Amino acid sequence: MIWIYRLLFPLVLVALSPYYLLRMRRRGGYGRGFMQRFGSVPRLPARVAGTRRVWLQAVSVGEMLAIEPLLAALREDGTEVVLTTTTSTGLQLARERYSHLVLAIGCFPIDWMPFSRRAWSAIAPDLAVVTEGERWPEHTCQAARRGVPVLCINARISDRSFRRLARFPAAARFVLGGMTRILAASELDAGRFRQMGFPADRIEVTGNIKLDVQIPVLGAAELGRLRRELGLPEGRMVLLGSSTWPGEESALVEALVRARAKGVALSLLLVPRHAERRLEIERFLRSTGLSFHLRSQGPAGEPVDVSVGDTTGELRLMTQLADLVFVGKSLPPHGEGQTPVEAAALGKPILFGPGMANFRSIEGDLRARGAARTVSGPAELAAVATALLCDRPGRDAMAAAAAGWRRETVGGVARTLAAIRREFARLP
Repeated sequence: MIWIYRLLFPLVLVALSPYYLLRMRRRGGYGRGFMQRFGSVPRLPARVAGTRRVWLQAVSVGEMLAIEPLLAALREDGTEVVLTTTTSTGLQLARERYSHLVLAIGCFPIDWMPFSRRAWSAIAPDLAVVTEGERWPEHTCQAARRGVPVLCINARISDRSFRRLARFPAAARFVLGGMTRILAASELDAGRFRQMGFPADRIEVTGNIKLDVQIPVLGAAELGRLRRELGLPEGRMVLLGSSTWPGEESALVEALVRARAKGVALSLLLVPRHAERRLEIERFLRSTGLSFHLRSQGPAGEPVDVSVGDTTGELRLMTQLADLVFVGKSLPPHGEGQTPVEAAALGKPILFGPGMANFRSIEGDLRARGAARTVSGPAELAAVATALLCDRPGRDAMAAAAAGWRRETVGGVARTLAAIRREFARLP
C-alpha cells in the first residue's frame, strides 16, 4: 500500500496546495526554514560515538510545551535530540525555549518519499518519536527500512478519526502499522487503538504528559502588572475565553453583557487560538460598542471592557487572571475542543461546549469531579457563566475539584521517559 500512497500523495498535495499556501500566508512565519519541508535539515555536528540520537516530532504549540521535561531529561541522559515541528508558532516557540536542550530544531518534511528520505539520511536517528496524532506513513516506512523503532507518545485518537478509521480497517492498519509501540494518553485511547487492530502487547498506557505541565505561578506584583498591561481594572472579575474559534467570541461577549446586566463587575479576556484572526476580532468588537485593547499593540493606556490576547505563548500567564474559563473550539459548529489542562492545573472553574472530541477522557473526568460544566450553546454559556460569577462558593468548589484532579493524574512524563529508556535498551 505504501506505493499507492507514494503515487497519490503528490497529486493530493498539488490539489490542496492553494488552500495550505493561503493559510500559511495568513498565519505568517513560514518563511524561516521553508526549504526544510522539502527534506533539507539544519546542519548537524558529527555523531559522537556511544551517543543515542532521537528525532522527536511535535506538531504545534501545545505539544511543544508538553515535551519540555522530556527534553530536559534526555539532555541529562546525554541523548542528542533533533526536534521538528509542523507549524510556524511551534517552530518559534521551540527556538525560544529549547535551543539549549536539543541538537537542532527544524521543520518536519512533507511526507513524500524524496523529502522524507532526504531528511532521514541527514538526521540518521537511533529512535524516532512522534506525539499524539502524528501518523505519517512515509516517515514510519523510512524508519522501518533503517530498522529504527518509532514510538508514538501521548498517543490519542479523536472521535472523528476513530470513526473514519473504523470504517476502513485496511487504512487503519496501514496508518498505524509503522509504529513500533504506542504510548497511549488514556485507557480510552488505548482501547481505540486495540479496536483498530494494533497489537495489544505493543500498547502501553503511560498517561497524558500534558497533565504534568509545570506552569510558573505569577506573584501578586506580576499579576497586577499583567492586569494593567491588558487593560483589566482591579476590582472586576475576569471571564477568559481560552483558545477561541470563530463564533465563540460573540457568545462570550453575550455572556459579558448579560452578567453586567445582573450587576456583575466583569471584564472579558479573549485569547484566540490563532492570533492572525486579530483583524476579524477587532472588526467584531468595534461593532459591539465595547471598549477593547489588543495585546499585540503594547500595554493598554486605560481600562477596557474586552482585552484580546493576540500573542503566542502567553495563555498560561493570562489564565492566572481568570475567575472563570471557557475552553474554545467546543461550541457548535466546532466539535474538537481545545485543551482544558492548563486551566485545571491552575485550579480554575471551567466551562466548555459539547464539542470536546479531542479531549474526551479529560472532559469526562473533569465533569465527573465537578471541576467543569458543559454548556450547549451561546445562550446557556451566558446563563451558566452569569450564575457562576455570582456564586463564589460554587466557583471555589469547582476550582478545588480541578486542582484535586490534577494532583491525582500526574506522572505521564516519568512513565513516558521510562518507556523511551526501555526502547533504548532494546537497541543493538
